[in-house]
Amino acid sequence: MAERAGSLEGLALNRASIQSAFQGRRVLVTGHTGFKGSWLSLWLAERGAHVTGYALKPPTVPSHFEVAGVREVLADHHEADLRDTAALQAAVDRAQPDVVFHLAAQSLVRESYRAPRETFDVNVLGTAALLDAVRAAGRPCAVIVVTSDKCYENREQGPAYRETDPMGGADPYSASKGATELLVQSYRHSFFNPARLPDHGVKVATARAGNVIGGGDWAKDRIMTDIIRHLVSGQPVPVRNPSAVRPWQHVLEPLSGYLALAARMLASDEPQWCGAWNFGPQQSDEVPVRDLVERVCRAWGQGTWKDVSDPAQPHEAAVLRLSIDKAMSVLGWRPVWNLAATVDRTVAWYRRYQANPGHSMRDASLGDIAAYETERCCMR
Repeated sequence: MAERAGSLEGLALNRASIQSAFQGRRVLVTGHTGFKGSWLSLWLAERGAHVTGYALKPPTVPSHFEVAGVREVLADHHEADLRDTAALQAAVDRAQPDVVFHLAAQSLVRESYRAPRETFDVNVLGTAALLDAVRAAGRPCAVIVVTSDKCYENREQGPAYRETDPMGGADPYSASKGATELLVQSYRHSFFNPARLPDHGVKVATARAGNVIGGGDWAKDRIMTDIIRHLVSGQPVPVRNPSAVRPWQHVLEPLSGYLALAARMLASDEPQWCGAWNFGPQQSDEVPVRDLVERVCRAWGQGTWKDVSDPAQPHEAAVLRLSIDKAMSVLGWRPVWNLAATVDRTVAWYRRYQANPGHSMRDASLGDIAAYETERCCMR
C-alpha cells in the first residue's frame, strides 16, 4: 500500500494529487446520502475513485445527494441501516475497499435529546459493526472514522481542544461521539495495532471536524438550513443561541483533511497516521452564531434575525474551539477558505439552486470543488 508515496508532494491536494492518490482505488463511504458524505462521494468519484456508498435513504427532501445527482457517479449504492450487520458485511465484502470513510451517524444534537438510545446505538455500536465487518473482510485497507468536535469534555473555557484532551459530552450526541472515539481506540489497540500492521493490514484513524456549512444542507435544526429557509420566505431568522461560539468551516475543508489523511495512510505504513486528528478553521473564524447569521444576510442582500433563546431548551455548548496544530505541523494540512469566502460560496450555491430548483446542482458543486483545489494548490 505504499507505492504512491511520491505523488503527494506537500499534500497540495490539487486535482492532480488527489487523482494520483485515489484514481482506481476502491472506496467505501458510509453515510454517503448525507450532507458531508454526498460531497465527499462526489469529490472522490470525480477524481477517479470507485465509490461504494452505504447509508439510509437521503435524510431530507431536498438533499445534496439528490440535487447533485451523486447516485449516478457511484460504482455501487447500498440503502441499508448501519446496524443491519448482515447487509453491512455483504457491502464491505462486495466493495473490497482500499479506503473506508465512515460518516454514517445520527448527527444532530437536538435529535439526540429526543432519541438518546438510538443515538448511542447508531453512533457507537454502528461503528463497532463497521469495524467488525472490516475485520471479517480480512484485507488491507485504511479506515477513517469521522466523529465530531463535540467529542471532547467541553468545559466551555480555556484553550482550544487538542487531540490528547479527554473525551466527554454533556448531551447524548456529544457523549456518543466521545464514546465512539474510545471504541475506535480500543479496536485499534486490540485488533488493528499499528505496531503489528503486517498481521492485519488495517490502518485506523479518527477525524474531528468543526461546524460545517455549505451548499445543499437541509438538515433539521442546522443553522444554515434555518437561515436560508427564512431568507427565502422573507421572515426573520430565528436564532436559538446567538452568543454560542463555533468553529465554522466550509464542508470542503474537513473533507480535504480526510482526503489528505487517507492519502498519507495509503502511501505510508508509519503508525503516526493511525490516531486522532482535528480539522477546523483558523481561530479568527471561530465566531458567535449571530455573527455568522449577519454575514449570511449581508451576502444574501437582505434579511434580519431574532433571538429565540429559551432557558428551558436543551443544553448546547456556549463555546467550542478546536486546535489544528497537529494537522498543520504533522500532516501539512491547513484551511483554505476563511469565513468570508465560506459564506460567499455557500450563499452563491443556494442562490443558484433557488433560481433553478428543478435543475441539477452537480456542476455547481463540482465548481466549488475545483475552485477549492485550485486555491489550496496556490497556498504558500
